[in-house]
Amino acid sequence: MDLSDQLKNLFPDHVQDTDDIAKDDVNEIWMQDDPIICKYEKRKGKPITILEGYNGATEDFKKLAKELKSKLSVGGSFKDDKIIIQGDYRDKIMTMLKDRGFNVKRVGG
Repeated sequence: MDLSDQLKNLFPDHVQDTDDIAKDDVNEIWMQDDPIICKYEKRKGKPITILEGYNGATEDFKKLAKELKSKLSVGGSFKDDKIIIQGDYRDKIMTMLKDRGFNVKRVGG
């Protein structure tokens, strides 16, 4: 007998609201009209990809950074409202963001 069955036995008249559970499970990130800028730089001789220009909540941008880093299996960080990914992954990042519905603009080289 799991926890939900025990709760049903204790409170038989209670109706569980499934909308709240569905909202928590969905990883929704605020979409914007302005494009996210994807650019390439070299720092200390090593290539990096920088994403900037997101004007939504900082927590949403951090979630996006974590998702990108895990899908690409690379390191990176989130600093000063910018996502910094180690390596030149502009094409892969741009296709991933476009699949999610973002506008992406490529800047540089």
